Amino acid sequence: MIAQTHSGKGGHGADLLVMIDAVCVGAAIGAHDLDAVAIGAGPGSFTGLRIGMATAKGIAFAATCPLWAVSSLGALAHEELEVDPTGTVIAVLDARRGEVYAGAYRREHGVTTLVGTERVMPPAEVASLAAPGVRFVGDALEPHAEALAGLDWVAVRTPSGGAVAQLALAGARADVLVTGAPSYIRPSEAEIRYPDGVPGALRKR
Repeated sequence: MIAQTHSGKGGHGADLLVMIDAVCVGAAIGAHDLDAVAIGAGPGSFTGLRIGMATAKGIAFAATCPLWAVSSLGALAHEELEVDPTGTVIAVLDARRGEVYAGAYRREHGVTTLVGTERVMPPAEVASLAAPGVRFVGDALEPHAEALAGLDWVAVRTPSGGAVAQLALAGARADVLVTGAPSYIRPSEAEIRYPDGVPGALRKR
């Protein structure tokens, strides 16, 4: 598997297309060789999710191939369950505003399966999810170290492209090229501040 990583510096998507091109060159493939495009649809950074979804749709349209979307929390848990398929993995990502995104996953019949629902919550509530056989993975430990200390963290990271692809291949492979949208879980800041619409913006008909 050929992959590219990015530190996140330089703004949302600053080098995204350059990195995608580098991966394709390294794999010696072009757009016509793609069978599908997979995307982690969120939850995560609102701006990052929009850029990622728009980029993935553009590539899939150009390559005339389907777009498969999976949960970013699911991809994070899937990577750990590939290493150790036992127990429950709770993926926890920093949601900013003093909150985290969390989702619990297990391996059932060889498939990474969501247990309950993905939620947004204060970091202190994550400790209530701890139990025998439960381990945690995600990037929320660093910004919320005090609230999340003492839990069984197996890795501090964000979802990888490889895990997104693996989860998409193992899933339903539903084509969301036209209907796909980011999974935000919670309202955006604009929706919270302006529940009746942004002042001066065109009203929906």
